[in-house]
Amino acid sequence: MSWKDTAEPLLVRMPAVRRPEGHVPFKRKLAWTGGVLVLYFFLTNVALFGLDLTRDQAVFGRFSSILASGQGSIMQLGIGPIVTASIVLQLLGGADLLGLDTQNDPRDQILYQGLQKLLVLVMICLTGLPMVFAGGFLPADEAVAQSLGIGTVGVQWLIFGQMFVGGVLILFMDEVISKWGVGSGIGLFIVAGVSQRLVGGILATPGFGGQSGIIHTWYLFVTGQQQTGPVLAPGGLQTVITGPGQILALFTTVLIFSVVVYAESVRVEIPLSNARVKGARGRFPVKLIYASVLPMILVRALQANIQFLGRILNAQLGTMPNWLGQYSSNGQPTGGLFYYLAPIQSPGDWMWWLESATQPIWQILIRVGVDLTFMLVGGAIFAVFWVETTDMGPEATAQQIHNSGMQIPGFRQNVGVIEKVLERYIPQVTVIGGALVGLLAVMANMLGTIGGVSGTGLLLTVSITYKLYEEIAEEQLMEMHPMMRQMFG
Repeated sequence: MSWKDTAEPLLVRMPAVRRPEGHVPFKRKLAWTGGVLVLYFFLTNVALFGLDLTRDQAVFGRFSSILASGQGSIMQLGIGPIVTASIVLQLLGGADLLGLDTQNDPRDQILYQGLQKLLVLVMICLTGLPMVFAGGFLPADEAVAQSLGIGTVGVQWLIFGQMFVGGVLILFMDEVISKWGVGSGIGLFIVAGVSQRLVGGILATPGFGGQSGIIHTWYLFVTGQQQTGPVLAPGGLQTVITGPGQILALFTTVLIFSVVVYAESVRVEIPLSNARVKGARGRFPVKLIYASVLPMILVRALQANIQFLGRILNAQLGTMPNWLGQYSSNGQPTGGLFYYLAPIQSPGDWMWWLESATQPIWQILIRVGVDLTFMLVGGAIFAVFWVETTDMGPEATAQQIHNSGMQIPGFRQNVGVIEKVLERYIPQVTVIGGALVGLLAVMANMLGTIGGVSGTGLLLTVSITYKLYEEIAEEQLMEMHPMMRQMFG
């Protein structure tokens, strides 16, 4: 008896959002998408009951925007458990340890979906329990414990229970959007979180955002209310470019927007023709960023989990061996293995000539080299896994083209022939595109962005928004011409 026969009774009974039986009108899709987005924003403002709000709850730091995490709220875990479960499944699937044929076998598709949900529940526990009990990242409020009479441990279980509910809610909110809305819930939540920080970085004032945004900062410069010293002096120029002036951050943000939009338009178009309908022609585009930017979530989530493990070990051991990790009072690595594995998050992390820099040049250069290697190699590897597990590889794509009645002009109408043509482009473009996205993410972090958004978060936002625009345009076109919906299924 295989593991599938043993686990099938459990996996097929995992709760799921019902699929629509027929076509969902575009306006209803927008309504579902907007409703879930409003619910997400509402939940990110629901604080965890029993949490000591006077202490720092920034568990993920700048990873929080990528993981759509609402710090100190019921959405504390964000999409982290979903992404981590996807990493595990992709590694198992890439090694062919699952033995599931998700492309052709409906039973295996159901088992895969059930296994993914089960893994998400496991990851909620594996991520949430250490936050509350092991690392002390989410401290319990002693006053609440005394008033309820359940002790500190009881309040900790209460906090974890709320986080578990939030993790399950975001799992089903993602499923609702995937089946009834536009795009994917994971992408929508990332765009929502990053956009919120971008708007704050532009418009925020000390009274409403904690720090001044670009507009308010330059207003203070122009009116003389903020003194920077002589602008042409080294200190004054540094303040304007990398400090509150944020000229470099503004330039980087605009540059990343432009590069991603341009890269999305770079493609190799393979001509197609319909074997049954004369004159019916089309093109299959193989984009430069063929696997999209979404595999970067997996790479950054892996880095976030590594840093999370380091902070837990530091909290539990008190003092780790110097070669393994050295941490400052605010929980940031300052030396050892975990320091070199920590990604570059801002210009201050690598500009050794700044007064705030405390690390030797050689340590900073090693850290930059490790981050670049991790993102380039990791981006390429996860892009390949993503393409294979989402039926975007040459074999699955060739089968889809063949089933639609299309063929490549000048070649026999055969799946194998189409697959061989696609193999000339898809594997190479996937690796190049994944490595390119990794390079852009590191460069954006090194130069800084508006609102302190990570480079990966900015890349994801631009790419997801671009694809969302394309999907909305396609939905509107099919609403206007129902025959096209029937043609494309």
